[in-house]
Amino acid sequence: LMNNHGNYIVSMGNVCRWMAEQAEELGVEIFPGMACSELVYGDNGEVKGVVAGVFGLEEDGSYGPGTEPGMELHGKYVFLSEGVRGSLAKEVIAKYNLQDGKEPQKFGVGMKEIWEIAPEKHNEGEVTHTMGWPLGSNAGGGSFIYHLENNQVYVGFVVHLNYKNPHLFPYMEFQRFKHHPKVAKLLEGGKRVAYGARAISEGGYQSMPKMVAPGVALLGCSVGMVNVPRIKGNHNAMLSGKAAAEAAFEAIKAERSGDELSAYEEEVRTGAIGKDLKKVRNVKPIWSKWGLTASLMLGGLDMWTNTFGFSLFGTVKHGKTDAEATEEASKHKPIDYPKPDGKLSFDRLTNVSFSMTNHEESQPCHLRLANPETPVAVNLPKFAEPAQRYCPAGVYEVVEEEGKDARFVVNFQNCVHCKTC
Repeated sequence: LMNNHGNYIVSMGNVCRWMAEQAEELGVEIFPGMACSELVYGDNGEVKGVVAGVFGLEEDGSYGPGTEPGMELHGKYVFLSEGVRGSLAKEVIAKYNLQDGKEPQKFGVGMKEIWEIAPEKHNEGEVTHTMGWPLGSNAGGGSFIYHLENNQVYVGFVVHLNYKNPHLFPYMEFQRFKHHPKVAKLLEGGKRVAYGARAISEGGYQSMPKMVAPGVALLGCSVGMVNVPRIKGNHNAMLSGKAAAEAAFEAIKAERSGDELSAYEEEVRTGAIGKDLKKVRNVKPIWSKWGLTASLMLGGLDMWTNTFGFSLFGTVKHGKTDAEATEEASKHKPIDYPKPDGKLSFDRLTNVSFSMTNHEESQPCHLRLANPETPVAVNLPKFAEPAQRYCPAGVYEVVEEEGKDARFVVNFQNCVHCKTC
């Protein structure tokens, strides 16, 4: 169930660009470079479209003389494939209670650098996966190294977000990982050319919400279709897109619109996606509850028995949300991380400059705190404000100046849109 032979190592950015060309040749309209900012509801409470392409808002979020209003795009069905924790998907899940009766969704943060390495060290097609180190007992997680074309490698590190110690610094764990002798030997003499980060939905089979509501369907990681032991979700995301398209095609052929595409959900849960995720459903909760060693032994046993169609453990529940797993800072010691050397490891702001993201200084801050008092009043004294560490781009900062109260600063210009916060 963790076999990678026969797969292809590709840039999903390149795949999407290629697919866009194929789609446009078929007459599909694509609107790149504009976000869908809100949903449009019909008279009966169904989702009937989205608002897309609002540009030039004032700094406070209001319309000004230079604002370009968005356009409403209506459809017989709306598919949301925003990836993990998309704003519109979260609204749909809450409005229609789609998570009711399901286990809480679990998350990780994945960070990735693209490196160009010496040709003699490059082995196109090679995949390396690791678990654990340097996290130790501090958190669950692991890495991937993919050798793709042109002497490039993807080096990535995932930290599960149910860690207990709020002093944990996922980004610095990633930087420390690259100093492992095997990884350092691969990267020495090379150069990092890009950086990015993304939250990952890791709850799997138990945590998938209901996927359909009137007029709308959730696809891919808007549902959470990552196979955790394989660190893969692209295959299931693509299959979900096909399944949704086929369900909508049959519905429209039958002159339906704006209802629930139950055939789509049925296909996801009973077809290739459901079969893929059901076999590995217990790996993540076993790891969360009993740690890496138990996960290797019991999770491995469970995966093996699942190849015969049964599980010794049934379906293990996640129980806690990731937030509930975090303990107060007073119960844990701060972690001393080595300073980045500028060759193999880098500080966050330097890496952010390699992320290809850009924000206008005058644009509205897209990161909105539900309660602006919470970071300093609650999170700082109780949890040493973990936002200043879990963010892989240095967006959140606690500024403490002599003789003044601590301030929580949101440097939204740094944001790489990982959705961890």
